[in-house]
Amino acid sequence: MGTKIDFLYLNERDMIQAGVTDMAACVEVIEEMFGVLGRGDYRMAGANGNSHGAMVTFPDNSPFPNMPKNGVDRRFMAMPAYLGGSFDIAGMKWYGSNVENRSKGLPRSILMVMLNDKDTGAPLSLMSANLLSAYRTGAVPGVGAKYLARKDAETAAIIGPGVMGKTTLESYICACPGIKQVRVCGRSRKGIDGFVEYVKEKFPQITGLTVVNSFEEAVRGADLISIATTNPPKIEDHPFIEESWIKPGALFTLPGCTRFDDDFLIKRAVKVTDNLKLYEAWGEEEPYPAYNSVPIPGVHWMDLIHDAKICRDGLKDLGEIIAGKIPGRQSEDEIIVLSVGGMPVEDLAWGLTLYRRALEKNIGVKLNLWDTPFLA
Repeated sequence: MGTKIDFLYLNERDMIQAGVTDMAACVEVIEEMFGVLGRGDYRMAGANGNSHGAMVTFPDNSPFPNMPKNGVDRRFMAMPAYLGGSFDIAGMKWYGSNVENRSKGLPRSILMVMLNDKDTGAPLSLMSANLLSAYRTGAVPGVGAKYLARKDAETAAIIGPGVMGKTTLESYICACPGIKQVRVCGRSRKGIDGFVEYVKEKFPQITGLTVVNSFEEAVRGADLISIATTNPPKIEDHPFIEESWIKPGALFTLPGCTRFDDDFLIKRAVKVTDNLKLYEAWGEEEPYPAYNSVPIPGVHWMDLIHDAKICRDGLKDLGEIIAGKIPGRQSEDEIIVLSVGGMPVEDLAWGLTLYRRALEKNIGVKLNLWDTPFLA
C-alpha cells in the first residue's frame, strides 16, 4: 500500500441509492451482528469495552454567553466501536441533538458515521446516518421477534407512531409475515395520520388497522408491542403497562421509557437485553438508581440487581440466544420484555454493508485526505 488515502463520502441521497431503507436486508445484517456480539468479538467505548459512548452535556446556566444551555435532548455524543466477525471494522457514530431543531425544519439529531481501517485508522467512508440509525434501530425488534415472538403472531401494537414506530413495524413484518392486525396509539393527530397512510401504502396485506386511544386498548390481545414515545422528564409520567392487559405469549420490544409493576418483572416476566454488558456498563457509570439517568427498562433491571431483588442469571442476552449459547422462548405463554439500548456496533454493521454496496454501484464522492502525509 502507498501513502495516499482517499475515502468515500455518502450523502443521504447516496445512502438511499445504496439501500439504507432495505429493512429485510438490515434485519439479516443486524441478526449476524448479534451473533458476533454473542461470541464476544467486539469492543465499544470505555475501560469495560461496553460503554454506549461519550456524551457532552451542558449546564443550565453558564458565565460564557456562547456556551449552549441545557435543554431537551441538548447534547453531543461520540459512539466508537470495533466489530469483528465478517465485518472486521472500526468506526464511530457522531451526532448533535437539540429538540429545537424541529422548529427549523431539521431532525432533532443530525448523525454521521465514520468507518475506519482497523489497522491504520485511515478513514474508509463518511456517511449520512439519520436513515442508517433509524433502520438499524428498527431492525433490532425484528431480530428479537424472530427469536422471541410466538410463531403464530398476528397482531402488532405500535405505541408511538413516529419514525421508530414505522421502522419497527416493518421489521416485525419481516420476522413475522403472519401479522394481519395493527393497532396504533399516539398523542399527535398528525403523527397518527402519517402512520396510517404509511401502513396503507407499504403493507396492503394488513387487513385491520385500528387507531386506539389508550395503552390498554393497544396492548390487550397484541402479540407484539413496541413502545417508542418521547421521554417525559418525570419517570412517573413514563408509559405504564398493567400486567392484566398483557396477552400470554406477548413480546414487548422497548427502545425507550416503559414501566411495569416490579412484582411482574421480578417473578413472571422473561427479561432479555440487546447486550447485557451494555447495561452493566450503565450500572457502573451512572449513580444509583441508574434508571433516573438512563430511563431504559434494562437499566431499571440493573437497579433491581443492585437491590438484590433479581440476580444477573435472571436476565437473558439476545446475542447469546442468537449464538446458540442459551435458549430463547421456552413456552407459548411466556411474556418476554426485550430492552433495546442501541449500540454503535449496529451502525458499523449496517454502515459497512451500505459502504460495500456503494463501492459496487459506484455511488458517492471520493475525497482525498492526502497523497503523502506532511508530518509522517
